[in-house]
Amino acid sequence: MRRLALEAGDAILEIYHSDDFEVRSKSDESPVTEADEKADALISAGLRAAFPDVALVTEEQAASHGQEVSTFLIVDPLDGTKEFVKRRGDFTVNIAYVEDGVPLRGVVYAPARERLFYTLADGTTVEETGTFDKETPGATTPLSVSDPDNSALMVVASKSHRDQATDDYIAKYGVKDMTSAGSSLKFCLVATGEADIYPRLGRTMEWDTAAGDAVLRGAGGKVVRFDDHSVFTYGKEGFANPFFIAYAPGVELKAAE
Repeated sequence: MRRLALEAGDAILEIYHSDDFEVRSKSDESPVTEADEKADALISAGLRAAFPDVALVTEEQAASHGQEVSTFLIVDPLDGTKEFVKRRGDFTVNIAYVEDGVPLRGVVYAPARERLFYTLADGTTVEETGTFDKETPGATTPLSVSDPDNSALMVVASKSHRDQATDDYIAKYGVKDMTSAGSSLKFCLVATGEADIYPRLGRTMEWDTAAGDAVLRGAGGKVVRFDDHSVFTYGKEGFANPFFIAYAPGVELKAAE
């Protein structure tokens, strides 16, 4: 999964740094580019070869969205296409393995930011630094969520999807600082302790969140439903998510209105 994420990142950056690339709209009006499709083809072929017996769900293959599965691989080959199109850099490659509804393994690679996060075989999470050699992992740093100060929380929220409801919810907390980030990097910022809480009051799909969720869980973090703070599971109908909160367990969660 790590190697495929790095290879997909190379393919994406090649297009990202080209003079021009075509942007089309999908049926839901979201943008798609050649980079999404190239990365998807590369990752899908690699995962099918490595794990032929595991179901595969990927954003770019609509035929995979009708499956009813609780154990599966799930891919968003380019999360943050809007960031990619605007050449803002906050886009990621996301590959995750979900078992019985729980994201156990995940890789999040932000090629333009040169940040690579993934879970190890024991389920813990690291950030790798170095040259990102395809075959040989470089130096890694174990990740652990913050021990938050509930009177001075660091909040991370979406760059492209902020709204009044999100701001109203954040206002319930004692906030020291707010940062915005694109794509699944928001989960990773909570996993590294750079942020304490990431509330998402907006539509997401499981391929948007599974890898980041696995990375966060492996660092001791949690993801719960926004409405009742109950367990956040995967393999839901159509792979659509409810609103959620990703956070370091020391955060005292406030109730939804």
